[in-house]
Amino acid sequence: MRLLLMSDTHLPKRAKRLPDELLAHIPLADAVVHAGDWVDTATLDLLESRAARVVGVYGNNDGPELRARLPEVARTELGGVRLAVVHETGPAKGREQRCADRFPDVDVLVFGHSHIPWDSVAPGGLRLLNPGSPTDRRREPYRTFMTAEAADGELREVRLHRIPPP
Repeated sequence: MRLLLMSDTHLPKRAKRLPDELLAHIPLADAVVHAGDWVDTATLDLLESRAARVVGVYGNNDGPELRARLPEVARTELGGVRLAVVHETGPAKGREQRCADRFPDVDVLVFGHSHIPWDSVAPGGLRLLNPGSPTDRRREPYRTFMTAEAADGELREVRLHRIPPP
């Protein structure tokens, strides 16, 4: 399964629309994973209309309409990979152990909130991925998102995509 991972789109506050570089990956993905802070429902509607499958959660900047449609934590299996999605995981210090304790029954945790790309492995093997933000780079040099392959219970070919400045 081809996965497209994103978070913190913050539309229309941080950008007017999703970048073309990201939009081009939607029809190629078997599942789109969004780790919260959509801000508008139009982005959720867009992904649901174009993606084969959407797995998403709400973030701290998401209002009642998004919270009514999305969970705080999502859990699913994609390509045999047990995946959880959550917006916030707390401070970077101690993140791996804290997430391993909170999500002992998953292989991969996708999270957002910081806008800082992250790829690490916790004690026990939990892989933690933050795709950054495709619309708001904050202190990062690029806006970002990730793609990956999930097959036979393994996550492979995780790639961070950097979006050049407009």
